[in-house]
Amino acid sequence: MTEQPRIVVVTGLSGAGRSTALRVLEDAGFFCVDNLPPALAPELLALIGSDGKLDRVGLGIDVRTGAFLSGVEETLASLEDSGHRVEVVFLDCSDDVLVRRFSETRRPHALARSGDLQGAIGGERQRLAGLRGRADVVIDTTELNVHDLRRRLVEYIGRDPSGASMVVRLVSFGFKYGIPTHADLVFDLRFLPNPHFVDALRPKTGMDPDVAAYVLEAPETHELLARLGPLFDYTLPQYALEGKAYLTIALGCTGGRHRSVALAEELGRQLKKEHEVVVSHRDMERAGS
Repeated sequence: MTEQPRIVVVTGLSGAGRSTALRVLEDAGFFCVDNLPPALAPELLALIGSDGKLDRVGLGIDVRTGAFLSGVEETLASLEDSGHRVEVVFLDCSDDVLVRRFSETRRPHALARSGDLQGAIGGERQRLAGLRGRADVVIDTTELNVHDLRRRLVEYIGRDPSGASMVVRLVSFGFKYGIPTHADLVFDLRFLPNPHFVDALRPKTGMDPDVAAYVLEAPETHELLARLGPLFDYTLPQYALEGKAYLTIALGCTGGRHRSVALAEELGRQLKKEHEVVVSHRDMERAGS
């Protein structure tokens, strides 16, 4: 029996990075079709799947399909009922950043025929609410550049789509630069001893063994890790059962250079025993405490 192709639907707000996402899929070997009326998806899949050579398909869907957007959720449900594995990647972004992006590129918004860009974005959010609600993963690109978005998508499509595992993303950050907007859980580590006030440790980062030892060997850190262990043992399986593809845990200190980095690395080592884990350090290379 021919295996059904993996179908990744890329949708979201105009200006949030959908074109970039489709290029990532193409680079990963997906056969991609942009702006396809959803009702034609079953015919397309039947056509390209007849010889069994295409096992990965990317579909770009947005408000440019106009009236064809109606019924998209029913179409996707029908594809799933017929045995296809359908994954929806929804790209979101804050309104003010979207406005800035459209202003910088001078591209017209599909719904802003009267020039009301804010109203167009609001209307687009309403029309795409159903797709966002059934998305397998929502990626907020407000603070992401093109390279960040590419890495996030490569991480996602590299997962085994038949598996039930959830990817746990540990992100260290500095509160002085703002909390990551895509975080599901945020922990404030500013009560831990700060290597910034140790002259020999200040120029280093939490990746350095001496800094890591200073942070991890503190009694406060031992107590914190002892409490986080049972918390994650209980909550992470619950999030996975809820169907989350990604759970982002943000760990913050003042500058995102020492304490949060050391804790993210240590938690990553611990959680990798039971979960698929990705660790990143947003602000480690900035000057900070």
